[in-house]
Amino acid sequence: MEQYEPERLSAPQLAAMRRSLRDGRGALTRRSLLRASGTAALALGGLGALSACGIPPAARAGDATASDDHSAAEKRINFSNWTEYMDVSEDEKSRPTLEAFTKRTGIEVRYTEDINDNVEFFGKIKPQLAAGQDTGRDLIIVTDWLAARVIRLGWAQKLDPANLPHAFANLSAQFRTPDWDPGRAYSYPWTGIPTVIAYNEKATGGRKVDSVTQLLDDPRLKGKVSFLSEMRDSVGMTLLDMGKDPGSFTDADFDAAIGRMQKGVDTKQIRRFTGNDYTADLSKGDIAACVAWAGDIIQLQADNPAIKFSIPSAGYITSSDNMLIPANARHKTNAEKLMDYYYELPVAAQLAAYINYVCPVDGVAGELAKIDEAMASNTLILPDKAMAAKSRAFRSLSSEEETAYEEKFAALIGA
Repeated sequence: MEQYEPERLSAPQLAAMRRSLRDGRGALTRRSLLRASGTAALALGGLGALSACGIPPAARAGDATASDDHSAAEKRINFSNWTEYMDVSEDEKSRPTLEAFTKRTGIEVRYTEDINDNVEFFGKIKPQLAAGQDTGRDLIIVTDWLAARVIRLGWAQKLDPANLPHAFANLSAQFRTPDWDPGRAYSYPWTGIPTVIAYNEKATGGRKVDSVTQLLDDPRLKGKVSFLSEMRDSVGMTLLDMGKDPGSFTDADFDAAIGRMQKGVDTKQIRRFTGNDYTADLSKGDIAACVAWAGDIIQLQADNPAIKFSIPSAGYITSSDNMLIPANARHKTNAEKLMDYYYELPVAAQLAAYINYVCPVDGVAGELAKIDEAMASNTLILPDKAMAAKSRAFRSLSSEEETAYEEKFAALIGA
């Protein structure tokens, strides 16, 4: 187990965090902007919320350990999540799946949307975890690289398979064996986040764009191409295009991918590196083709039928946001019951219909079709076997690798 040291984030890591908060996955999506005023005022009545100050203060050191599970006596869960990551009723006054869970089990879910960025959130909970204290949270959702770090540090509780029968049975093969948690002993995915190629059919003159090679080398796309400002997505897609595995690449492979994109910058083939703000340019046609997040494309297609996506034959990058139970959480069994609940097929379908990212639950298509047939056939939400087979994950990085790689990527994108 990695030993905790209170080191500061390196300058490249801090810069990457600022990019994510400004315009990356930490920024508000289009749907968030449209719904922000209503969601901000959401009151859940019986479900409650965490205190007006956010999260309750941590327990004193030694009050709760991994073996001190208060679930039977305290029928509640404190659940921290990202914004727009939970289904909301049409009148925006309730969260249907959470209410149904409480009605069935009697377990109150104190739900709060207090995760805006992985690094920022980790900074909130790290001092308590390092001190062996309860963070005040029983269930958190973090992106795979941070989940890997929390597990490596010994700050996540090992899950009891007996409490997770649906999760164990229904987890899609695509998500079963991440290098940072083989067999999912500590985590289960909340959703998958595919990185694909998107293009505006009008801006490309009807041509399909389906490879990073085409993005970087097609003269007809010059000056109308964008890549993402998130290192793992852009470098990962480029590595795949070069025939390298993002799950096992070397320093030399990384440098080669940076060099490949640098050529695109130097020749002005690449217009810019962006966060979520590529969506407006893509819709207008100022960007003809780009590396993109699938969730954005689903939303864009609803308003603009010219927006298309493709899965490169070389493969595509998928990351995941994952459910973890922090060390010393007071309500481990209750949290496991909630985790398992979201792997029941009707519940998984209801969540997928709202958040529009890849559903990690196998066999959910029939239930999703009852809600929306178009969603059930959308491979950006439910990848078919051929698409799932092309999915690749960016490997876990050491702190030293992350610093070095982010520094080189920042130089590439001019950050």
